[in-house]
Amino acid sequence: MGAAGYIAPRHLKAIKETKNKLVAAYDPNDSVGIIDSFFPNAHFFTEFERFDRHLEKIRFKNDQNSIDYISICTPNYLHDAHIRFALRNGADAICEKPLVLNPWNAESLIELKGRYSNKINTILQLRLHPTIKALKDKISKAPKDKIHDIDLTYITSRGYWYYTSWKSTIEKSGGICSNIGIHFFDMLIWIFGDVEKSTVHSMEHDRASGVLHLKNANIRWFLSINAETLPEEIKKTSQRTFRAISINNEELEFSSGFTDLHTESYNQILQGKGFGVEESLKSIQLAHQLRHTNISPLTGDFHPFAKLPLSKHPFG
Repeated sequence: MGAAGYIAPRHLKAIKETKNKLVAAYDPNDSVGIIDSFFPNAHFFTEFERFDRHLEKIRFKNDQNSIDYISICTPNYLHDAHIRFALRNGADAICEKPLVLNPWNAESLIELKGRYSNKINTILQLRLHPTIKALKDKISKAPKDKIHDIDLTYITSRGYWYYTSWKSTIEKSGGICSNIGIHFFDMLIWIFGDVEKSTVHSMEHDRASGVLHLKNANIRWFLSINAETLPEEIKKTSQRTFRAISINNEELEFSSGFTDLHTESYNQILQGKGFGVEESLKSIQLAHQLRHTNISPLTGDFHPFAKLPLSKHPFG
């Protein structure tokens, strides 16, 4: 579901590389020619009702095309509804980040566990990155009371199309913290412990920053979708994404190794080792808290490269 979406090709690739078959796909938009590169014989629907009817037909026929999993790449605010749809069709759900936008949506999904035998899986691919796994192992061996100082910068440039899509509407995407920051918040909580306090210094349509205090870390974070916030040396190249984490003034190099993480996520899910709702809950709670927190007066906002003026939405 959401076959025309930005992240859908990674799911198509993962389905193929794990030697599975895409039976049917749905998206209200029909720009889905990418499917030909993976599953040209998959049925495709632009109307949800016809997609629903098709899945029900093959479910009752119980033939070789019976649905085992439904992958969800739809807009964030629709995720919980589409997860319920998967469960009602007797399929396990594989849902892109963020699993849901609000903590109570996640809690409602947890309550469903008693009604259905199928599983809800989400994509938390940073937990599978070799460098991040090694970091977690290293931190677990440090003194239990040690507080680590961390700077996190994640910039993933987006064009003007972004501001006319659902992604720019906070009620639909959750804003920058849910849409691009959720993986990093999940990873940091997974490694350094629960949130104890957080401060937001800026929260705009194209960037956000603040300070996060976890059980074992103090984190200055900066997120951006604006190419102008890239470091100067990156601007001179064709690269439009920049990730940087320093821990106790030591750079953590993990710029590579991202391309196959969706496939590895699928491998884990197929082995029954996927990440469920409970694993996602803490980062969902944090992202929700951040976007509803009053912005604190700046005492030196964290931007690792430059003092930038407040950004202006390109369409006013």
